[in-house]
Amino acid sequence: MNSYLKLIRNVLLIGIFVLCACQQASKTFMPGELWPDNNGVHINAHGGGILFHQGTYYWFGEHKIEGKAGNKAHVGVHCYSSTDLYNWQDEGIVLSVVEDTTSLIVKGCIIERPKVIYNANTKQFVMWFHHELKGMGYKAAMTGVAVSDKVNGPYTYLKSVNPNKGYWPLNFPDSLKQKEVDMDTIKQWSVEWQKEVVDGVWLRRDMEKGQMARDMTLFVDDDGTAYHIHASEENSTLHIAQLSDDYLSFTGKYVRALEGKMNEAPALFKRGDKYYMISSGCTGWKPNAARSAVADHPFGPWTELGNPCLGSDDEIKTTFQSQSTYVLPVQGKDDTFIYMGDRWTPENAIDGRYIWLPIEFEHDKPVISWFDEWRLKELPGQF
Repeated sequence: MNSYLKLIRNVLLIGIFVLCACQQASKTFMPGELWPDNNGVHINAHGGGILFHQGTYYWFGEHKIEGKAGNKAHVGVHCYSSTDLYNWQDEGIVLSVVEDTTSLIVKGCIIERPKVIYNANTKQFVMWFHHELKGMGYKAAMTGVAVSDKVNGPYTYLKSVNPNKGYWPLNFPDSLKQKEVDMDTIKQWSVEWQKEVVDGVWLRRDMEKGQMARDMTLFVDDDGTAYHIHASEENSTLHIAQLSDDYLSFTGKYVRALEGKMNEAPALFKRGDKYYMISSGCTGWKPNAARSAVADHPFGPWTELGNPCLGSDDEIKTTFQSQSTYVLPVQGKDDTFIYMGDRWTPENAIDGRYIWLPIEFEHDKPVISWFDEWRLKELPGQF
């Protein structure tokens, strides 16, 4: 090899080395940009959540494929790990859909918003997710659960259910439990129709089969009590439900929250002695203005705080073109939280981007502003 070719080869090798080093040494978040993992591939963990375990963050999310078909589950739930939140290692598929048509998690069903929590008593990692049955669109409105002895799986699918069958919410008055109404005779979205929704018409309808559970998240309180928060009653009302001690089933203890307000994409977190929730309206894949609320207990009552976003009209009306999926408390950094959102691309699901932004507080109200690039607080003046 002559000296000229050697020079070209060395320059190329140096370029590759520098590129790889930069990818592996990222120290900033760049919302909306491609986010490569340790293999240089855009992270594939949509609608996700984070579990911090033994010094490492684990990001679980929906594995998408190209095109519209990617909005259904053709692979399963993907997992990534990181010690700094910037650089992520591919841990592979931790819950796989199957070819067996008798299984509820058959390929082509819908698996959304997987969240994983750790049960210190059973030493098990428990995953819950929004589950729709193949060929039924969004009619099943179930939630599924899977477990593993290892954080990075594989997870074993156990069951899917409509929660709290036969149980009334703790905050539902006796006076409404036997109320009868024919919704077909009431104009949809009229004042009368909306009042009946608030009064629990869909709740009563679903008492025998179990309640609807669509967009969901999990939250574990300081005492180890776990809660499953999900959009219910045709997405009109959130249900906040206590899980069993092993986190594998529902206890029948739950409340209705923000009745009739049409919230989905809930993300619950705790700051000090207050509980906060960020959620979105119900506009399908299209982004809308975020909502926020506060309570003294996961069971509420919840007080609305309004849109947490600051910025231009377009930014705040669309939550920076994103929808909430999780709020991440950063370990070792007091009062530091990250808003995790998805910028959906339903025409090509795999190209969905991640919108991670710092949450600040003004007068005990969460505030989210846009940054093209940002990093966690290390020096004064930084987040």
